[in-house]
Amino acid sequence: MGPTLKEMTIELLLFYIFAAIAVASAILVVASRNVVHSAAFLGATLFAVAGLFLTLHAEFLAGVQVIVYVGGILVLFVFVIML
Repeated sequence: MGPTLKEMTIELLLFYIFAAIAVASAILVVASRNVVHSAAFLGATLFAVAGLFLTLHAEFLAGVQVIVYVGGILVLFVFVIML
């Protein structure tokens, strides 16, 4: 049996919430004048994209997104900014 209508509706609602967070925080990355705030908004964008992957049942991609991009690239950006 496939997923029920209620489960699909919850997944669709979560998808739209994560998509709205990703778009809003991506706009704030570009619009922010403070580079530290911009890096924080980039982290929110990357976490929202990982949430999108989870709603699409791509758990491996969500894990790689968090480990590689949030754990590695974003920490590198913040380190360079603070240096």
